[in-house]
Amino acid sequence: MTGFTLSPRLAADSVFIVDWPLCQLRLMDDLRFPWLILVPRRDGLEEWTELTPEEAHQLSDEIARAGQALNQMFKPTKINVGALGNIVRQMHVHVIARFETDAAWPGPVWGQGTRLPYEGARREQLRGELLTRLGR
Repeated sequence: MTGFTLSPRLAADSVFIVDWPLCQLRLMDDLRFPWLILVPRRDGLEEWTELTPEEAHQLSDEIARAGQALNQMFKPTKINVGALGNIVRQMHVHVIARFETDAAWPGPVWGQGTRLPYEGARREQLRGELLTRLGR
């Protein structure tokens, strides 16, 4: 896991939460959707299929952990998990809490409206809640 460099787009659009065994966990800075991003810390990784079997298993575990935290914190209608990579090529996985009342329901969140960043205090409060819930 040496030489990891985060995509500038992911860095600009999200907030660092914690490093897990495989992934860096980040909060998408958009208050419209409770949204976590997992970025495997392997430089040059673009596709899920490039992961070793052990890494793929670890990624699956980390996705489940992120989804469980969102479920416990927000009680959503549905958890969406997606790994597209069409705009940001660096391998990353979105874990998004969705509600029938959200701005994009029932469609995807991508390309829906304008991102609304969290206010600084609310962002830090949510980050703290996630760290507590996830046990770091």
